[in-house]
Amino acid sequence: MGCCSSASSVAQSSKREWKPLEDRSCTDIPWLLLFILFCIGMGFICGFSVATGAAARLVSGYDSYGNICGQKNAKLEAIPNSGMDHTHRKYVFFLDPCNLDLINRKIKSVALCVTACPRQELKTLSDVQKFAEMNGSALCSYNLKPSEYTTSSKASVLCPKLPVPASAPIPFFHRCAPVNISCYAKFAEALITFVSDNSVLHRLISGVMTSKEIILGLCLLSLVLSMILMVIIRYISRVLVWILTILVILGSLGGTGVLWWLYAKQRRSPKETVIPEQLQIAEDNLRALLIYAISATVFTVILFLIMLVMRKRVALTIALFHVAGKVFIHLPLLVFQPFWTFFALVLFWAYWIMTLLFLGTAGSAVQNEQGFVEFRVSGPLQYMWWYHVVGLIWISEFILACQQMTVAGAVVTYYFTRDKRNLPFTPILASVNRLIRYHLGTVAKGSFIITLVKIPRMILMYMHSQLKGKENACARCVLKSCICCLWCLEKCLNYLNQNAYTATAINSTNFCTSAKDAFVILVENALRVAAINTVGDFMLFLGKVLIVCSTGLAGIMLLNYQQDYTVWVLPLIIVCLFAFLVAHCFLSIYEMVVDVLFLCFAIDTKYNDGSPGREFYMDKVLMEFVENSRKAMREAGKGGVADARELKPMLKRR
Repeated sequence: MGCCSSASSVAQSSKREWKPLEDRSCTDIPWLLLFILFCIGMGFICGFSVATGAAARLVSGYDSYGNICGQKNAKLEAIPNSGMDHTHRKYVFFLDPCNLDLINRKIKSVALCVTACPRQELKTLSDVQKFAEMNGSALCSYNLKPSEYTTSSKASVLCPKLPVPASAPIPFFHRCAPVNISCYAKFAEALITFVSDNSVLHRLISGVMTSKEIILGLCLLSLVLSMILMVIIRYISRVLVWILTILVILGSLGGTGVLWWLYAKQRRSPKETVIPEQLQIAEDNLRALLIYAISATVFTVILFLIMLVMRKRVALTIALFHVAGKVFIHLPLLVFQPFWTFFALVLFWAYWIMTLLFLGTAGSAVQNEQGFVEFRVSGPLQYMWWYHVVGLIWISEFILACQQMTVAGAVVTYYFTRDKRNLPFTPILASVNRLIRYHLGTVAKGSFIITLVKIPRMILMYMHSQLKGKENACARCVLKSCICCLWCLEKCLNYLNQNAYTATAINSTNFCTSAKDAFVILVENALRVAAINTVGDFMLFLGKVLIVCSTGLAGIMLLNYQQDYTVWVLPLIIVCLFAFLVAHCFLSIYEMVVDVLFLCFAIDTKYNDGSPGREFYMDKVLMEFVENSRKAMREAGKGGVADARELKPMLKRR
């Protein structure tokens, strides 16, 4: 089971032949048991936080004196105003809801339980008093009667900060949240410290709010474009590379040209009759257009140079893309794989966040320096936070690894089934069934290895952010180097893990054996692996660029109509980021299929040569590529074709 083995066992393993899909056995059972025990620990954390009353405090909310809103409360020793009956006071109201403490992740304000949230802005204490008399909802401290709001000298301290913003209760959580955008702008000002001019931030946020319908429509457009690109890949895979290349060239040139045209047009437009506020917005848009145009020009030049270098290394990539298109025709459910994975991740993250919120309100009541109540966990249980964070990383990686194993199992079934009419009715569900029955331990082990690398990197990144501006140049360089090395190691392990899952799907071997076998195959085909990973991934990257450019261009044209009253820098950035994430989610599945097909192809050409009894499993398109490659190698012996040398590791006969 271990990753280390004797030299004799390694020699025996190297002689073992691959037997695709011939038998199945459970792999890495101890790791499955360890993962189950870990998940039980995660469940214990959730149960503890609920059992200690955190659920009631989270959902119903509590005031600054430890009283849970909407129920009767027990008296807390030495805590004034505790033990009150809040049966009719069901909502938490903050005297200064916009005063956010980012360091301690809480609102620096006194919290009270009230009967109703103020739906309209209250500008004076008289308005606060009138609201209390009409609605029976006292917004000042419990020690101050409504009749004393305008007469007491302590009213300025015990009553909410004026003006009281209009608020509405958050569904299911009974907190009064401000509905005015100005309060959220103040939150953002606290988070975005590099903005020196607050009016710029207000204009950016107002631009997002004004363009929210356009942003939503453009996000849906990116989703539709990603689905269309997946369909196009299925049917025109032979010319996909050249179509994408031409479209990206046209798109990058067109996008760059449009940006320079808009910049020149706005620069020549008259500004004498424009009011000062609109003039400032126009200047911001003009500056943004110039930055976009310069960035697009540099990007286009770099893109052309990369295409010029890559133009000859596309033969095997085109063949694999064509076969991948056939895979999607026979396995249409692969297209929906990102939805299931995303749905599973969202469910887990929702559970994780809810448990985190439970933990934030769990523990015993403690009086802080201001005399208010906080709930803190003491003893060994206070380290549950770390366990919970590790669970976030490990289980998230486990879900992603399950997707990789599912895709690998389905593609392996397709590749090594000679007669495609004998494929299972739903290869995806058959792959999920094999994963659950045999290989959950392998997935748990692979995801744990990624977690071991990811946690130190995140710790170093946190240290770097905390020491920013305090450490010397040498320490900063060492930290960044360590972070970079761990990032590179994580990427390499991710790639090796994916190929190990493919080897497990083929031979039903444990993780370490599969990783070693896959590593040997990849090393034997190192040059071709490099070509596939550069050309293939670059082609898929071009697809992502095409979707982002198309969505961004549509966004520029739509948002351009609102340039007089909206700063659309931030909306356009949001749309482009979302478009890239959507395209990445869909095309990453295609990338997985190509990688799995390549490993299957390399194994097929290593252990088979097309002779009777050792027939190839590969598709006719790949067969043509092999024959063409052999011809190229024979010609290389005569004319010295340099590129043919790369094919020798995968085309030698046995």
